[in-house]
Amino acid sequence: MVKEFKMSQERYDELKHELEYSKTTRADEIADLIKEARGFGDLSENSEYDEAKNEQGKLYSRIAELEDILLHAVIVDEAEDSDKISIGCRVIVTNLDTGKQLPEYKIVGSQEADVMSRAVSEDSPFGKALMGHRLGDEISVEAPRGVIRYRVDTIER
Repeated sequence: MVKEFKMSQERYDELKHELEYSKTTRADEIADLIKEARGFGDLSENSEYDEAKNEQGKLYSRIAELEDILLHAVIVDEAEDSDKISIGCRVIVTNLDTGKQLPEYKIVGSQEADVMSRAVSEDSPFGKALMGHRLGDEISVEAPRGVIRYRVDTIER
């Protein structure tokens, strides 16, 4: 089964730009490093050459990864008007066990997840539990320390 990568148009464009940069500018930079390192003599003891070849290998891996992601990308329409939680929604929930309201989270595709900016993947346990629910719904999330119950307080598009 082919994995789909759900993402916003903005994220798709970012990845496409990264791919173009990697294939052109970055590939040229690494080729120049390899060419320069070859000039240092014996390749068997040339750490600059080894490092440049490692960088080239990493770059080729990233290019292959980006091409696969973009090939299987599914652009999610964040403007879809619904009262259910979906990708692109910003939600605020309250932990029913502690009574504390959590900060706002944005539900995103797996390629956009970023814990530091509170962008939660729809594939994460928390994201899966939220998807499809409405304002006021109570959800349960399996966590390492047990089941945590939340109430959906706000949903914004």
